[in-house]
Amino acid sequence: MDARIASARQKIAVYLAEADQQGLADCPIRSVVQNVFDKWSSLLLMALAEQPYRFGALRRLIPDISQRMLTQTLRDLERDGYVHREVFPTKPPSVEYSLTEMGHQMYDSLQHVLHWAENNHARVLAARARFDAAS
Repeated sequence: MDARIASARQKIAVYLAEADQQGLADCPIRSVVQNVFDKWSSLLLMALAEQPYRFGALRRLIPDISQRMLTQTLRDLERDGYVHREVFPTKPPSVEYSLTEMGHQMYDSLQHVLHWAENNHARVLAARARFDAAS
């Protein structure tokens, strides 16, 4: 994609022209960020940006996530290259997760969105309440 193309309309037109019969299903933006903005990824990425964690420690840190969902989310982030999984040869084997270089680069940008979300949470909830009341 040429960086000089600035408007969303132009970018989407280019994505459609480059796409096969799937349309925008494989749009570069959607493809790259789909796992970053799912339900649990941002919290896991925020934790891993601070330090490596073992699976059990992540499970205790985010108690609302099921073991199955934690495993799947970590696998998705590992598949995308954001998370590194290291297995230690202990009995039983222990596993530690950390951010890769690309994961740290991505988190450098993501943290701005996360801070915005924290700072504007009350405003978003108020907007939702106004919308729901008017519906």
